Amino acid sequence: MEAIYTIFFLLLVLLAVGLVLSHYMTKRHTLGAARSPAEFGLDFEAVAFKSVDGLTLRGWWIPAEGSTRAVISLHGQGVSMDPDLPNVPPLHAAGFNVLMFDFRAHGRSAGKVSTVGYLERMDLLGAVEFLRQKGMHRIEVLGFSMGGIVAMLTTPVCEGIDAVVTDSGPAWIRHAMAVRGTELHAPAWISPFLAWLTFFATSLRLGVNLFEYEPVYWVARIAPRPILFIQGDKDQYVPRHDFEALYAAAGQGKEAWRVPGAGHCVMAQLYPAEFQQRIVEFFNQNL
Repeated sequence: MEAIYTIFFLLLVLLAVGLVLSHYMTKRHTLGAARSPAEFGLDFEAVAFKSVDGLTLRGWWIPAEGSTRAVISLHGQGVSMDPDLPNVPPLHAAGFNVLMFDFRAHGRSAGKVSTVGYLERMDLLGAVEFLRQKGMHRIEVLGFSMGGIVAMLTTPVCEGIDAVVTDSGPAWIRHAMAVRGTELHAPAWISPFLAWLTFFATSLRLGVNLFEYEPVYWVARIAPRPILFIQGDKDQYVPRHDFEALYAAAGQGKEAWRVPGAGHCVMAQLYPAEFQQRIVEFFNQNL
């Protein structure tokens, strides 16, 4: 009987640890340094729209006169849309309307829970509906890190998205979380288990099996719509074997730009002209 009590106690401790880690994973992220499209000479409108589950999301609508093509820019975890502003002028100059917004529980948008992809699908679906109401006939998505995850999880269930670029989107969220754990000084030997435990506890809290919502399991369903993977070959969150698995899982219409020596989500900073040119050419060639 004592052994049973000991096992029960250990399970309770593990569950408590998992719940603590889950709340850390899903916490709200406040707005950092605020910027504005006006810094780049862009006319814009501050907009608010609803996610499909009713949360108010706030962002910028940057119109291109006479165009019915739009790009939705999706930021990474823990930040806001602001750092991605330098990528907008080339898209706008190429004739794309651009919609930027803060995900739920980030920056200016409502919400208290961030899930690194699962609930954020509702945000992207709301953004697509917002653009449809604005008369957009073709919609492309540009996602950075978590934004890439959201794009890969959402596009398979959204016919309104016509093409995807994912910059540094992980194949497995749990693998990226395990790396983040080691960065926060968790021993490397236990980080994968802690990531699994976090996923398990968050699944219990949300009432959904998050293990089924890894991008590598969904990316094949984007085809035949085109997808461009942008990846640094020194990305600590998406090591080579993870990226190769993700790329292999994707269907027809896939392309990849692998950047030697680059880390996570830094290609736009290291090679801004090539980064912008590749994105514009990819969207244009897939009209």
